[in-house]
Amino acid sequence: MTTPPFASSPDGPDALQPLLNTVLDALRNGGRARGGPLPAGGPDAVTARITAAIGDVLPDKGDPNALHTLVHALAKDSTDPAHPLCAAHLHCPPLTVATAADLAASALNPSLDSWDQAPAASTLETIVSRKLAHEIGLTDALVTTGGTESNQLAVLLARETQGKNVRLICGTNAHHSLPRAAWLLGLPDPVIIPTPNGTLDPTALHHALTHHPHPLLVAATAGTTDAGLIDPLPEIARLCTTHGTRLHIDAAYGGPLVFSEHHRHKLTGLETAHTVTLDLHKLGWQPVAAGLLALAHPHDLTTLHHHTDYLNADDDTEAGLPDLLHRSLRTTRRPDILKIAVTLKTLGRTGLATLIDQVCAHARALAALLHDHPGFELHDHPTISTVLFRPTNTTDTTVAHIRRHLLHQGRAVLGRAHLDNRLWLKATLLNPHTHPDELAHLLTLVEGTTPG
Repeated sequence: MTTPPFASSPDGPDALQPLLNTVLDALRNGGRARGGPLPAGGPDAVTARITAAIGDVLPDKGDPNALHTLVHALAKDSTDPAHPLCAAHLHCPPLTVATAADLAASALNPSLDSWDQAPAASTLETIVSRKLAHEIGLTDALVTTGGTESNQLAVLLARETQGKNVRLICGTNAHHSLPRAAWLLGLPDPVIIPTPNGTLDPTALHHALTHHPHPLLVAATAGTTDAGLIDPLPEIARLCTTHGTRLHIDAAYGGPLVFSEHHRHKLTGLETAHTVTLDLHKLGWQPVAAGLLALAHPHDLTTLHHHTDYLNADDDTEAGLPDLLHRSLRTTRRPDILKIAVTLKTLGRTGLATLIDQVCAHARALAALLHDHPGFELHDHPTISTVLFRPTNTTDTTVAHIRRHLLHQGRAVLGRAHLDNRLWLKATLLNPHTHPDELAHLLTLVEGTTPG
């Protein structure tokens, strides 16, 4: 048997070319076969089709058509985040230029655990991550797998700089990864502040900061998962300064608003945080994963320092080879920074701002349709690109049924959110190309599924 070629070898690009054609053909035809935002039939039907496509996972003799077969099957039975009726989650359609860059990263396969495995990628990561940190008023940033890892790192850095008994304070609107991080790290039970209006109440925060012993870590949110709301960051920052409390801001969703002249004012106060979570595979149109944790004080990273002779020997470091182990809790790391760098340089600030402004405008347009429609109730006008709504005069059970029915039929992908003691349908608009007629069609589909 001939040894198959490797993607990073000199003849790798020539060997990849026909395979890329195969993949593109399978993606194209698989998407057309699906015919909608997600596969119809629900979990059982998808399982049956994928089981049939994979067949014998490890046959005695290889199948030369496996690439086409499995990519086609995956495309046919995947959710398409670029479809205008796919609007449930913070699940963005990836830019083609970012996807192409991700292919290059996979082909070259650098690993950012030592400089000799990733000389160019490690330098690129340093330059680009610091630029992004400066963009929000901080100093440096680590590349992560997303908001959960970034939030966990932020809580870890707080523990190591503030003390083992540091206590997290956050609202009920905070991402689940924050209290979970406190649990994982063995910290005291978090102080959870009610958020009756969906955002952290400064008065309740002041009371908590006054009555709970320090050290404390306050976690605010810029772009809640349920409704896309932004906590009152300036007031929270002032309280943290007054009480001498460390501040983390989870801006996994809302962080990219800094690129837009029309929306960056919503993030005033972000620059006061000790750490900030960013997530460019949400409002940044990157393939998963593309997270960052920005820091105000790079010396906090000394707590992550770890020595192992085969990766960062002292004499190598003294001779000038960069030590990469303090840049992550992971060892092997792929160069996710490449797709981010390519996107930033290709689109520029103006191009990114245009995409952000478009999805925010789409959310306002959908909210206007709902506001004027007697058959729907709008929760509130959108802060970013998330809109919550429900049919009027219906029950939570019916709302849940509508969502699942549309999913089972493969007609629309809507999320769900509990706010104000009621269940709402959630539309998170992340496709800048969405047309107003498509938003109206989405409401027609929901109306048609609502019992008369």
